[in-house]
Amino acid sequence: MKKIVATSSALLVTLFTLSAFAQESATGSASNAFDAQMAAAIGAGLAIGLGALGAALAQGRVASTALDGIARNPGADGKIRTPMILGLALIESIALYALLIAYFLQGKVGGH
Repeated sequence: MKKIVATSSALLVTLFTLSAFAQESATGSASNAFDAQMAAAIGAGLAIGLGALGAALAQGRVASTALDGIARNPGADGKIRTPMILGLALIESIALYALLIAYFLQGKVGGH
């Protein structure tokens, strides 16, 4: 019952705010000059936030699994370390791509 109340409350709040955003401005034009800039800023924030979150979770998982493997078999240290470092570098490149995308989207905010 609590899930139904929470879900219906969230939907109700969402629908009311959407109707408020759908209203026309006082000048009668339906478009806002800052819509594209606002969307680009939100996209930049989401790109860097989700990119960093995903990369951090993946790096934690890789390090945990590699250390677990080394703890179980210390003789395999050399065979585990190289693929682990390569995997961490590739995961970090994903975070850098997210930063690059956020930078380009943020550049669209200032331009016209």
